[in-house]
Amino acid sequence: MSTDLDALEIGRICAEAGRSQRHMRQWTAEYPGLFPARPFDAAFYGTLSMAMAFSGPWFTAEELKITNKAALWGFAADWLADYVHSSPGEVRELVGACLAVADGVPPAAGDDLGRTLAHLRADLAAAPAFPELETVWRDELARMLDTMARESDWKAAGITPSLEEYLDNADNHGFCFVFACHWIATGGPDAARDADRVRQAARAVQRVMRLLNDLSSYERDKSWGDLNALLIGVSREQVLERAAALTREARTLIGELRGGHDRLAVYMERQMDFCAGFYEVGAYWGSL
Repeated sequence: MSTDLDALEIGRICAEAGRSQRHMRQWTAEYPGLFPARPFDAAFYGTLSMAMAFSGPWFTAEELKITNKAALWGFAADWLADYVHSSPGEVRELVGACLAVADGVPPAAGDDLGRTLAHLRADLAAAPAFPELETVWRDELARMLDTMARESDWKAAGITPSLEEYLDNADNHGFCFVFACHWIATGGPDAARDADRVRQAARAVQRVMRLLNDLSSYERDKSWGDLNALLIGVSREQVLERAAALTREARTLIGELRGGHDRLAVYMERQMDFCAGFYEVGAYWGSL
């Protein structure tokens, strides 16, 4: 058994994760209809806060507040699009409402998803990096929502995508949207430098995380009626092989960012590696 882990450092990171968890619970308590106790149980907040804290261990809980809110918002949008709304039309309506809020339209009365998105956008707008990265944020939001809607269309029409089509739709995982929020919240006025290369690396990481998530969530996705790489005629061995190849690609792209964007590069790689370990034994969602 390895004893190389620094218990002192682990303790500090876990303490920041605990503080983040309390921030998360305080925020979501204002929207009980959007974050029901099932499947947003106590373990959901605990594991999500640790994923963020261990991916950027140099950040305090205060510095990760916006990143954590973005992750929570992505889970809420996914919950509504995948489970609560029963038709592609409802999902498309959700997408349109959120994009309108992103463009500055006040959310409709009773639209908690819109209200929380408006709050998130206001938080981001105060960051020095927002003016240069606002279009990136808006694009990543649209990509995530549009791919959620496309998956809803596939399910309603009984369409089984190929693995390539499925991976092309990986923005519904939400990593790139959350990462864009993190990038804005923690970057300075020159954060947009090399934006295309940063986004390319993030998209590579997202494809890896999409497949890692599927390996963990097969049984849940089958019971919820959700899409999963293992439910479109692809074997577990094929998914593992493709995930390994995509991981190599992601590491190459991340490596090209080192020297100019060290923290972003390390953050992305740690997110990917955390998920590889986490999804071997666990999942974020609680039971219904």
